[in-house]
Amino acid sequence: MKPRTADPSAGSGEGANVLPRCPLCGTLPTDLYHTAEDSRRYFQCRNCTLVYLHPAQRLSMPDERKRYELHRNDAADPGYVRFLERLAEPMIERLPAGARGIDFGCGPAPVLSALLTSAGFPCAAHDPLFIPDELPLSGQYDFVTCSEVVEHAHDPAELFAVLGRLLVPEGLLGVMTRFYGHEAPFATWWYRRDPTHVCFYAEGTMRWIAAHYGWEVTFPRPHVAVFTVPNR
Repeated sequence: MKPRTADPSAGSGEGANVLPRCPLCGTLPTDLYHTAEDSRRYFQCRNCTLVYLHPAQRLSMPDERKRYELHRNDAADPGYVRFLERLAEPMIERLPAGARGIDFGCGPAPVLSALLTSAGFPCAAHDPLFIPDELPLSGQYDFVTCSEVVEHAHDPAELFAVLGRLLVPEGLLGVMTRFYGHEAPFATWWYRRDPTHVCFYAEGTMRWIAAHYGWEVTFPRPHVAVFTVPNR
């Protein structure tokens, strides 16, 4: 992928002294959470607990894409397939027969959608950079998967709104991202060091998202959240 919105300050020093609103819930003020050795500044929202990089310190779009193109996401790599199964398996356990879905932010290789399709759940694929066809986004689906995407989102509020619009009532949204606070101190956490990772979530953040959109959420695997859109 990965989804983002245009930001004229991204990749520059402009606006670096402005206290940034939370990109998920819009709350001000926010607390400075961590300053990295390269001077990147991260803030933690007091409301939804999202941790996020100052917008002025994000990569430019060309530099971000170069980073994504270094990824080696290969269906022939057993390790990568096992990694995606951490999201695919709990989705498959919950999906009714014949459910149809879409993998949002699949990157250049739609491996997760192929896994779900082979399990009997036809799954389209979309990626804003690598598979930018907008037609699949005009429909609604029984499920949506979103693996290693939300941490890249410059506008996570808009991203989750888009994902919600793709779901029918009682549809499932499966999100996989590393939750902060589980593996290592934020200062030394390997996941933070990826310069394209600009938003970091905790289980509490996912609960806030569920409450905000009127969804339900469970955590069937470490670093996996499955949301359900109630039938109202």
